[in-house]
Amino acid sequence: MLEGLLIGLQTAFSIQNLLMVIGGCLIGTFIGMLPGLGPMSIIAIMIPVAITLGDPSAALILLAGVYYGAIFGGSTSSILLNAPGVAGTVASSFDGYPMARQGKAGKALTIAAIASFAGGSIGAVLLMIFAPALSTVALLFHSAEYFALMVVGLSAIAAFAGTGNVAKAVLMTLLGLIMATVGEGALFNMPRFTMGLMDLQSGFSFITLAMAMFALPEAMFLVLNPGRSETGDDGGKISNLRISRAEARKIAPVIGRQSIQGFFIGVLPGAGATIASFLGYAVERNLATEEERKEFGKGSIKGLAAPETANNAACTGSFVPLLTLGIPGSGTTAILLGALIALNVDPGPRLMIDEPQIFWAVIISMYIGNLILLVLNLPLIPYIAKVLQIPRNYLIPFILFFTLMGSYIGQNNATELLILVGFGICATILRFADYPLAPLLIGFILGRMLEDNFSRSMQLYDGIGFILERPMTLGLLVIAALLVVVPSYRARRARARAKGVADGD
Repeated sequence: MLEGLLIGLQTAFSIQNLLMVIGGCLIGTFIGMLPGLGPMSIIAIMIPVAITLGDPSAALILLAGVYYGAIFGGSTSSILLNAPGVAGTVASSFDGYPMARQGKAGKALTIAAIASFAGGSIGAVLLMIFAPALSTVALLFHSAEYFALMVVGLSAIAAFAGTGNVAKAVLMTLLGLIMATVGEGALFNMPRFTMGLMDLQSGFSFITLAMAMFALPEAMFLVLNPGRSETGDDGGKISNLRISRAEARKIAPVIGRQSIQGFFIGVLPGAGATIASFLGYAVERNLATEEERKEFGKGSIKGLAAPETANNAACTGSFVPLLTLGIPGSGTTAILLGALIALNVDPGPRLMIDEPQIFWAVIISMYIGNLILLVLNLPLIPYIAKVLQIPRNYLIPFILFFTLMGSYIGQNNATELLILVGFGICATILRFADYPLAPLLIGFILGRMLEDNFSRSMQLYDGIGFILERPMTLGLLVIAALLVVVPSYRARRARARAKGVADGD
């Protein structure tokens, strides 16, 4: 390991590779800020450029920099415009956007930058220490365990509901799960619920749905409520960029916990940054005190730090199955796997032995990249936050343009624009009726993976017997049940105490 580290340091600190890290981080950050243009799109575009470099180490360092740079920058549009174009940054908008509307856009971006840096850096250290051992753990997870993991994600849905809105959140989750069934199924390769439209053969696009649920209703609300574009009582002045010592102490344990949790979720092939960010948010909300829990969804610094830390740690963790097993953990790492094969590099258990300069250089470049991202982004925060000072009559077309462009580019299909407008109108009505939209998107994201893994498990075990036959699956389902029962029990006890105090008065 020590010899590999020395080889990796020598490779990573070459002039060419340092330029690749800086270039990848810059490209990824600016692309990530644009709603709808996620890491998958830009990495696919960058592959020909990477291949022409000829050096596999430099190519992978460049593409990896683009990947975590896009996740790092993706929180910007979520926080400032409520327009998450990447699934991994959806949870960042739950508390990041309310903070921006309270005149704390600078502080929100600072917390996001620091949490992202910490998550990515701790993840890089854990990757360096545990990569060989974790490759064997990842192999223990089969379809049954992934099905149970999706159930754990869905069971935390109450964390995304406001006070007294749990029933509405469950209803929206079910609607999201129903929407995930549109298109070709996992069990039978036949289109379902497409109403004869070829454009729905592969189901609804995540980007279209995310824009319809968040960005489009926000533009409509800005039209209907002119005061909504105001950012606090200071006339939109960008101030208060620093976080206080008390706030730092408050988010430090959150960053520590979510760096570790996010990394280990990222290690599991198929889990990735999206599930890590949602679970991170849910776990921190359940661990928070009663007073702190009321702040979640209204501008909680813990609610912003948790998903930002978890998604960046998970991005780093996703390189474990890619480099040590040759298994892509997400769509983005699948594209990276294709790039590795095109460069005549065979990822797998022997990569660390046969090509140590590639393996260790990529890991070390991740730490350098996260440091570069922090240095690049912190000075730019006052200027990035000025997006909120754009007059409303310019801001609304700006949001609409990127919403429509992101949706169209995602599928290169004009039908997506009609779907976007239709769902956007429905989402606006649901927001007026005080229905939380985040659970719908979570149900949609997890629904497809839930169905795929459940179908495979049913085929392998001829029924649902896999739940009892695989102890890890049963353990995860028990955790899911506890995530539902414990918050309900705590809420009931809190109501009983409140009633007792009222009766005593």
